[in-house]
Amino acid sequence: MPRPHVLLSAAVSLDGCLDDTGPERLLLSGPEDFDQVDAERAASDAILVGAGTLRADRPRLLVRSGRRRAERVARGLPEQPLRVVVSASGDLDPQDPFWTTGERRLVCTTDAGAALVRARVGGAATVVPLGSRVEWAALLDELGARGVRRLMVEGGARVHTQLLQLGLADELRLAVAPLVVGEPGAPRLFGPGAYPGGPRGRMRLLATERLGDTVVTRYAPTVPGTSGEVTAADRHWLRLACDLAADCPPSRTAFSVGAVVVGADGVELARGHSREGGDPVVHAEEAALAKLEAGDPRLASGTVYSSLEPCTHRASRPVPCAQLMVDAGVRRVVTAWREPDTFVAGADGMGALADAGVVVAEVAELAAAAMRPNTHLVALSKEIDTQMGAHKD
Repeated sequence: MPRPHVLLSAAVSLDGCLDDTGPERLLLSGPEDFDQVDAERAASDAILVGAGTLRADRPRLLVRSGRRRAERVARGLPEQPLRVVVSASGDLDPQDPFWTTGERRLVCTTDAGAALVRARVGGAATVVPLGSRVEWAALLDELGARGVRRLMVEGGARVHTQLLQLGLADELRLAVAPLVVGEPGAPRLFGPGAYPGGPRGRMRLLATERLGDTVVTRYAPTVPGTSGEVTAADRHWLRLACDLAADCPPSRTAFSVGAVVVGADGVELARGHSREGGDPVVHAEEAALAKLEAGDPRLASGTVYSSLEPCTHRASRPVPCAQLMVDAGVRRVVTAWREPDTFVAGADGMGALADAGVVVAEVAELAAAAMRPNTHLVALSKEIDTQMGAHKD
């Protein structure tokens, strides 16, 4: 199962502090930001905090809006997202109101900490031992297996730092308050160390919004890519597209391809795969785009992920996928595998998209995953053997 999209959410002062050194919690944002955070919670499958944040802030991590809770239920979701606490030691306060408000709690801990968690909170939470230490990749795999597709992380600084340094954060939502803490000992959002995207952990700006006197910015951490700027979120969604290719009915005359359309906020808009719905000639990108309204404004700021380079020539339909995406207003495409000359000589979907002003990125190390559902095509066998040896995902 794919790992969830990981959103780091925090509020900081102008000098990057999460709090001051006083005994009371410093409020760094106003009602407008609190309401938007509530909306983010409602859009998430799970909300996660570290045990330190639970002890210090005693958050309840609940969707407060009755309308948003009702909308979740109407979509067939639980009223509240799953609430996740990470504690290596298992040292949790059984008197914390977290354990008596809401439902659906999960504690991820070590094998040694599991017994203490059960002794402290009893049946108030499901306990997940993760081994001798809490490995974040294993934790995200566990949440993915439990159906969590979007994870909101609300702290603390150590949790945010580790996820970002490990390249496991897909998006950062940062609310910047118009004040300076100015205390040397005040806790800061990120700690020292190496971050993805170069020596200074460069990120790509996704959006900026003013909420009263607070400025909310969204960033995507960047990681090295073959071409274009590629984020950890890009790899997440492209892996999913490659997984979808395995759902295609096999064909000896066409590739098996998966595609996912994702909005700028990291929410999946549509997905598709070749020959979906019994249509023997429909392509993956075509199937995904058909599930959205014509002219959907989200396409201009979103991304289409396709396991195979979009086609520029096809005999089955008058408009190839590259042109379909341009016509739909798509401005960014990420792909894993360049189309070989098996059916069309000289295909250059990436070039056609780039000529039309679309930003295109290639993640070559996922080419092997994109090829696997196509090994039945005998003409590709030699190329697949060579490239799968060169690119291990």
